[in-house]
Amino acid sequence: MKVTYKGKLDSLLDPQRRKLDAKLDRLAKVVDGREEREAHFILTSERHQHNAEITVSVRDHVMVGVGSSPDLLSAMTTAIDKLEKQVRKMRAKVRDTHRGPDQTLRKKPVAEAGDAPEDVAEEPETVGKVFRVNHRANQKPLTLEEALLALDDGRNYLVYRDSESDRLSVLLRRRDGNFDLVEA
Repeated sequence: MKVTYKGKLDSLLDPQRRKLDAKLDRLAKVVDGREEREAHFILTSERHQHNAEITVSVRDHVMVGVGSSPDLLSAMTTAIDKLEKQVRKMRAKVRDTHRGPDQTLRKKPVAEAGDAPEDVAEEPETVGKVFRVNHRANQKPLTLEEALLALDDGRNYLVYRDSESDRLSVLLRRRDGNFDLVEA
């Protein structure tokens, strides 16, 4: 990152300048992507108050961090911290809003309505495929006995609406052959 200063920077000692350079390097890791960015520092002083303003253009957005303190170094570090927080927030916003399912999952042939999940699962894959099931089609509230009969077809669990309490329940088959009932 190229940094240009406008104002007096003479009052900083060498250890303070190294600390400032370390902060700027950390900011450069966040800001610099494929190309090197330019940062502009504007330093002003009013009586006993130092003001620091840093400006960086990131993704066609001009971001500004402003800090003020009686000490020049703390004003500059405050401005850098505020700018870094803005850049991280913008990057997270861009990452979260522009990432779609096509970019995160591997492209696979679309399963037809008659295909069962067992037919697709034969091919090894790194990301599991989600099969949406119409959970409201042909389902009615069940009693516990009906749920036990429905669970006999080889499944390990069943989610159903209890007909007596009208609450959601989960029936799980344990490894020892018994069942667990979880009621919501």
